[in-house]
Amino acid sequence: MDLEKISYKRVIENLHDGLYFVDRDRTITYWNKAAEQISGFAANEVVGKSCSDNILTHIDSEGNSLCMGMCPLAETIADGKPREAEVYMHHKNGHRIPVSIRVSTLADENGDTIGGIELFTDISHQAANELRVKELEKMTLLDDLTQLANRNFIEREIQSRFEEKKRFNISFGILFIDIDHFKKFNDTYGHDTGDKVLKYVADSFAANARPFDVYGRWGGEEFIGIIRNINETDLEAMGNRVRSLIENSYVIHQNEKLSVSISIGATLVKEDDSIESIIKRADILLYKSKKTGRNVLTIG
Repeated sequence: MDLEKISYKRVIENLHDGLYFVDRDRTITYWNKAAEQISGFAANEVVGKSCSDNILTHIDSEGNSLCMGMCPLAETIADGKPREAEVYMHHKNGHRIPVSIRVSTLADENGDTIGGIELFTDISHQAANELRVKELEKMTLLDDLTQLANRNFIEREIQSRFEEKKRFNISFGILFIDIDHFKKFNDTYGHDTGDKVLKYVADSFAANARPFDVYGRWGGEEFIGIIRNINETDLEAMGNRVRSLIENSYVIHQNEKLSVSISIGATLVKEDDSIESIIKRADILLYKSKKTGRNVLTIG
């Protein structure tokens, strides 16, 4: 028995980072426990599958699919150069999680490349989000279905941001978000599947939020993001990134991939704003996004 091999196996099985191996055709040959925990996919669901099967559906910050083309892993297998990148991985439950990846080649004893290795780390602010959930639960300000802040908390948070702006002149912005054609989706696939969509959309917001931003469920299929200390350009970029992540996420229903898009109204706080005026302005901008054709962000 090779004790060295046993020792290495024990180490990689107990890594906190996700780790997987692929052969030269990018067929997954190994998937560790942390990879299961981060992605939600068990080893037996991915080992033997090809990256081109688009299970993990990695995308970049612009929403471009990586698994179907020259992703960092494929490029490293081709030229032998290690790479690092930040991408968005599809979780089995449907939402997107940001991961930091490091890739290198897998070689045989002769030094010939026989595949690749990817190590990935969950870089979502899970600890901050879990703490926020506990705090909200204590104050009964949590939406039961999505586990996001509810409408009462959103209103309190916006008021706090107004006070912060008055005292320290720290700006903030609002993203008013609505799932496109959600009633039709519910009528077609049923409310249970609709609830799964609401959950993965909410999880995408939570996983990709900065620790000091807040996303909450305003009601029905409407959500609000309260984005602190930001300018108009960055608010627009952040909103479009979220929009792209949702567009490229999905849930499985009867072996079919189902996805939705979102429309967004985005606005920065103004000197004479109140809670009512900033939300109304964001709502009007959201309506413009709907009129423009949906899956659109309108800022103003």
